[in-house]
Amino acid sequence: MGVLAGKTALVTGGSRGIGRAVALRLAAEGALIAVHYAGNDEAAKETVTRIEEAGGQAFTVRARFGETGAVDELFEGLTAGLTGRGLDVLVNNAGIGPAKPIAQTTPEELDRVLAINVSAPFFVIQRALPLLNDGGRIINMGSTASRFAVTTQIGYTISKVALASMAPTLANELGRRGITVNTVAPGAVRTDMTAGYTSIPEVVAGLEAITALGRLGEPEDVADVVGFLAGPQGRWVTGQTIDVSGGTYLGPLA
Repeated sequence: MGVLAGKTALVTGGSRGIGRAVALRLAAEGALIAVHYAGNDEAAKETVTRIEEAGGQAFTVRARFGETGAVDELFEGLTAGLTGRGLDVLVNNAGIGPAKPIAQTTPEELDRVLAINVSAPFFVIQRALPLLNDGGRIINMGSTASRFAVTTQIGYTISKVALASMAPTLANELGRRGITVNTVAPGAVRTDMTAGYTSIPEVVAGLEAITALGRLGEPEDVADVVGFLAGPQGRWVTGQTIDVSGGTYLGPLA
């Protein structure tokens, strides 16, 4: 039996990339997984199929963040799938990563990234609190972009800094219920969202050169840390941002 046997988990953006790896990891530990997705039915069904083929349990929940009523739609599907059970683990992974400097970012684009990357997880947490069981876990997906300058991702960086700032306050508020709240901050990870630059050998070489462990991350590298925080061994870690980047940009390499 896995350490999350009998538990339930919602993974937003769980159909692909890091979200899928997280969903698979938590399912492998025994949790029933609600796989949230925005619109790619095929990818979401594939994630559920992979979980079920491995002996786990999962169901899909569709909601397009950034649109009116999306959080309501999410929780309608979630509560139906939970069939009366509470929620034990909430992983706010869904997000977008526009790659534009400040001079090229329009008001509409900034509003959209803030709506999806900040407002959506904020209100997902708000709506989840009555469902969240004591001793539960909230894990938000941040980014190392909040630690060092990435001029072509300023809107994304702002959104991830805002998201990470929620954890200490929420951890303080929810600690008496035994609920932990943390942020996981990946560096460059090979996913379909990052394929625009992780498929370019020269860019990969440059990223590897500033990373202490000398390689790009894989979704499973991040999922394993989420799995730790979601499980009983993560019970004494809260209000923190955990850097999961292989030591990217720590300083000059010797």
